[in-house]
Amino acid sequence: MRWVPSSHAFRAPLVAAVIVAAGLAVNACSLTENESEVDVVAGKQLFVERCGSCHVLNRAGTKGTTGPNLDQAFQQGLKDGMGRSGIRGTVRSQINSPRIGSQMPADLVQGAQADQVAAYVAESVDRRGQDTGLLATAVKQAGAGKPAVAKGGTLEVDADPSGQLAYVTKVARATPGELTVESKNESSVPHDITIAGKGKGEVVQGGGVSSFKADFTPGTYTFYCSVDGHRAAGMQGKLTVE
Repeated sequence: MRWVPSSHAFRAPLVAAVIVAAGLAVNACSLTENESEVDVVAGKQLFVERCGSCHVLNRAGTKGTTGPNLDQAFQQGLKDGMGRSGIRGTVRSQINSPRIGSQMPADLVQGAQADQVAAYVAESVDRRGQDTGLLATAVKQAGAGKPAVAKGGTLEVDADPSGQLAYVTKVARATPGELTVESKNESSVPHDITIAGKGKGEVVQGGGVSSFKADFTPGTYTFYCSVDGHRAAGMQGKLTVE
């Protein structure tokens, strides 16, 4: 999911003018549920899975590099008096009808799911600190899994299935010799696995497996995703061969 706002796209007066011109109320944009009734926990999970690879949102822990930083995108609007209900409506409208020239596909999430994502984003943008309560545990911490250990000449370091820009672990171990390095990617976000000087797997998604084979001598190696922006966002880890 990618929003591409112009420098003034989220200023409150402009948003209000556009909505009034369309004959809509600020809280419209096909929002049929009260904010208190929307499942923002599901909204966070959907945002991380569908949108996190493109956007930075501090509360969600996402570090996407191809779309706007959402915390920054709405800062001026909030200063200008744009309420969070207005942000919610703007986000919902962007989901339904992405701006011309945007790489974000229309209806990446639909109906109630779109409302959930919009509600979570609206309540989270430009807020300091971390989510609490159920929101704090809605998404597993990226890369916090147990170390991957090679077995039978194969090292498996899977991509995070929730769509975060991370592998399930940042630590891997293997013994010297020929090794098949592979990474299964259940998410819809394209990833591969690469070790400089050793090999690069194919870019895969939706259950595909990226893999390569190489000989390893004792030492420390960095494995990472070579898809543009993913390593910079933290999708990497260390392989120790000993």
